[in-house]
Formats: sequence, C-alpha cells, structure tokens
Amino acid sequence: MKWQVILLIVLALFGGYLVISTATGLVEPVGRLGFVKLANPDMYPGHPHSQLLADYARERGSKCALVVHFAGDSNYRSYMEGDVYIIEMAFIDTNGTGAEGPTNYMDSLKLALFGVPDGRYKFKADGLTFNSWNDARKHIKKLAAQKGQQGPIPMVWHGTARSGNPIFTQGCGLPLYFYINWKEYGPVAAYYYTIKGMLTPYLSLPFRNYELQHASELQYYYTHHMLDYQ
Repeated sequence: MKWQVILLIVLALFGGYLVISTATGLVEPVGRLGFVKLANPDMYPGHPHSQLLADYARERGSKCALVVHFAGDSNYRSYMEGDVYIIEMAFIDTNGTGAEGPTNYMDSLKLALFGVPDGRYKFKADGLTFNSWNDARKHIKKLAAQKGQQGPIPMVWHGTARSGNPIFTQGCGLPLYFYINWKEYGPVAAYYYTIKGMLTPYLSLPFRNYELQHASELQYYYTHHMLDYQ
C-alpha cells in the first residue's frame, strides 16, 4: 500500500509540474496535426490542416499556433489563417537524410534516450536559417509578441506521412516536436507529451477516417504531383 501512495504522490507532483511549466512556458504541446497530405502546398490559408490548427488555437484563446516540420524546399513562412497567426518552423538534421530519406532507427533511439547533441539541428523559418534553438526560439517569441500573444503557443507536429502506414509512421516534424519539449520542459515531459500527442488526431481530427482509409491513394497522388493546387 505504501508504494501505491508514493506512486500517487509522484504522479501528482509530476502532473502539477507539467501544468505549471506549460502554463508559463513557450509552447503548449498539442500533438500530431494530420496523417497524410491532402494538398500541395500542405500548409497555407484555407488548407484543412491549417484551418484545424487555427481551431486548436481559438479553443485555447490563443492568437498564434506553431507547426513544426522536417525541412524541405519550403521557406516555412508564417501566415494568417483567419484571425490566427500560424508560425512554421522546420529542422535540418546535419547528420541525417532529411524528410525524404530512410529512417535510421538506431540513431533515432539514441536521440530519444540521450537527447539531441548541441549543434546537430539547424532550424528554418520565414526564409531564415538559425544555427541554434536559442536563436530559433527568439524568432518564435518575436513573431508571437508582434501578434499580441498571451501565454503559451499551441504547438503541433505536422504529422503527414508521404509513404508507409501513417498509423505507425508518425510523419513530418515529430523529432522537432520532441526536441522542443525536451529543451523547454525536460526529457520526462518530452516522452509524455509525445505519447499523448500521438493520440491527438484520433480524438480531434474531423477527417481522420478519410485520411486513414485513403492514405495509400493520397500518398501516391501527392508524390506524383497530382495534388498540386497552388
């Protein structure tokens, strides 16, 4: 019985820490935004995933939202989705293969266990490249302040998978989501918010059934430039 009481106390303390730290922190971790790409470009005003992210922000009384990606060819420019300012941030893994390369699972495991070594990641936003998280963080804070942001910024990882089963493949941006949570709130919180965030689209994505049922078709259409609408 004693160990059960101790466990409850530890969980309560940890829960209190998460509530307080995120309430006063840079971001509020929300989770994965979508399963597969629905159109190209895949984050722009009026896109279903962009509208959903704006809804997440409005539900929380936030004027801004942050979506994180693997870095590709985009400049990852911030934009308005209605009355919500969408901030985009992508990471470049200087030791990795990028968004389209194969996953090195052993390397991913090391990063999950020990964190990302300083200097390994670079960051892209608004046509700029930042060599450190501190510089990228300042850019996010500056943009949010310009829009009158109060409190933490709701944050998602894009989550769209170009190939493979999107139930298992967590898609675009997960490592940066994990990294930001680690840097802002510590490793235990990073694990918690990442696992919790994997459930987000099953609970909140209004077109989850469509994306999952047509995943292979949508992936084919996207990679063969059949979803290029703008």
